[in-house]
Amino acid sequence: MRVTYRHYALRRVAGAAALPCLFVNIVQPTTDGRVLAVRMSPYTAAPGRWQLPGGSVEPPREGEALDESALAGQAARELLEEVGIGVAAEELRLWVVTRGENGSVGLTYLAPVLPEAALRAGFTAAAEADRAQGRAPELDDMVLVRSPGELTGLAGPHADYLEPIVRRYSGHG
Repeated sequence: MRVTYRHYALRRVAGAAALPCLFVNIVQPTTDGRVLAVRMSPYTAAPGRWQLPGGSVEPPREGEALDESALAGQAARELLEEVGIGVAAEELRLWVVTRGENGSVGLTYLAPVLPEAALRAGFTAAAEADRAQGRAPELDDMVLVRSPGELTGLAGPHADYLEPIVRRYSGHG
């Protein structure tokens, strides 16, 4: 099941109090030390925003726990849906927890290192799969960055966690 923006949209109702959320995202490194950043498509709840692959955590089904295994599973699902990279949940390592906008909490997972060609092929395949099903892709661009300074050249808004996560990964801070 593809995740919708219903939770995010409810936090954006005009005049409503901003609500925190729990989200997962993934640092997907390349063999040469860069990190994947992706841009949200214009039709999404965060048009043009640069961020890591990921999304809001879906509540567990009745009778199921929202434990570390389930959270890693949601991160793995986001990576596959958004950028076409299939990684088992067990291969993702919880790397850092962030607190951001509106008190939201982000669980950032570190994925296994992959070559740039695999990331580009996965991104293209995910977009083509969406189009084949009559959907516009959720993401419309990807870049590989080595340092926080490279983020300044990306036009458009950035997720509040992006620069600190890239800084931490790259060892610049």
